[in-house]
Amino acid sequence: MPKTDVLVLGAGIVGTSVAVHLAQRGLKVILVDRQGPGEGTSYGNAGILEGNTVFPPAFPSDFGALMRIALKRSTVANYHLSFLPRVAPWLMAFRAASQPERLVETAHVMRPLFARAVAEHEALAAASGAEPHLRKTGWLKLYRSAASLAALKPEFDLAASFGIAINPLNVADALALEPSLAPVFRRAMFWPGAASIDNPLALTRAYAAHYAALGGATVSGDARTLRRAGQTWVVDSAEGSIKAEQAVVALGPWAPDVLGPLGIRLPFGIKRGYHLHYRAEGNAGLTRPVLDADVGYCLGPMQQGIRLTTGAEFAARDAAPTPVQFGRLMPFAKALFPLGEPVESQPWLGCRPCFPDSRPVIGKARNHPGLWLTIGHAHWGLTLGPATGRLIAEMLTGATLFCDPAPYRAERFD
Repeated sequence: MPKTDVLVLGAGIVGTSVAVHLAQRGLKVILVDRQGPGEGTSYGNAGILEGNTVFPPAFPSDFGALMRIALKRSTVANYHLSFLPRVAPWLMAFRAASQPERLVETAHVMRPLFARAVAEHEALAAASGAEPHLRKTGWLKLYRSAASLAALKPEFDLAASFGIAINPLNVADALALEPSLAPVFRRAMFWPGAASIDNPLALTRAYAAHYAALGGATVSGDARTLRRAGQTWVVDSAEGSIKAEQAVVALGPWAPDVLGPLGIRLPFGIKRGYHLHYRAEGNAGLTRPVLDADVGYCLGPMQQGIRLTTGAEFAARDAAPTPVQFGRLMPFAKALFPLGEPVESQPWLGCRPCFPDSRPVIGKARNHPGLWLTIGHAHWGLTLGPATGRLIAEMLTGATLFCDPAPYRAERFD
């Protein structure tokens, strides 16, 4: 039976980043996934490295917004009625974590990770030759009403206290940054410190290639076969069974399939999301991601075209796609930017792995020696992949930690 130092289960951006950081520290690592690196959840996102994130997405507090969601008229969220009884406890915990004082707490405990997000990507991009995929052109957020912008003042004030730069813009200033936009909004906020990626799949593959150059191996295998055998962890792969003293679970939305049989129960939730690429009409283009905040979608310039990403859908992970949000938001999106024909015939569907307090779990699995968890990154898997990889590698090797991992322990849910 082949043996290695560490098994990393999951070859998305988080798992690949973990594998790179472990290999950089001289450990023998095998990365295990059923798919190629970056081909799962990590493929579909707006491509934004949100190092400037302050508050996470919150449960709606406005009655009108809640009613639009309930009546399935919202552009921001959709749900499957049959799934509501299963997700209701998670939603109630999410609502509790969305209270103003809890959001401030989350902003503070997540800041060390977000503060390192862009720099850690820059380091891996430089080492892997992926720098051409990284843009440092900021992020533009648009607001169609002055009231919606004013409601965000607490977040902007906290951002300022963190030293995060934000530039308020009028319509003319915003159009100077992105001339292809139409003036259908009233205000804008420009976050110059944000970076973005023009092809998240290519980025993850570049990191995986760097990992291979460091001597790391990637094999096709089924993480659900993970089991304890004496003092080691064992997983079955196309290369046979592989054992290691340490195993890292970085499986995104599939983590419960592995952790459940091991008796590890966490309040894990799923937010499904869709994207579709469009050609731009004429000579229109974007130089940075643009968020239409009041409508709830993002336009991101990608190598494949303009990627339109939707808000959340609450449904079973493996339920059939229901991309109804496109029909609701397309009139707004086309009024803002001259979207042409879609590049693909069908939208891409992915699942964001989320805990109700919008923090990931990073650290040891209690009562399971040698098992480590890096799961539940919600909307920030791409953003926090390299920072998470560095932190878990420092923890696993006993190195000096760049931040305190206590707020990310699974034990917070006890």
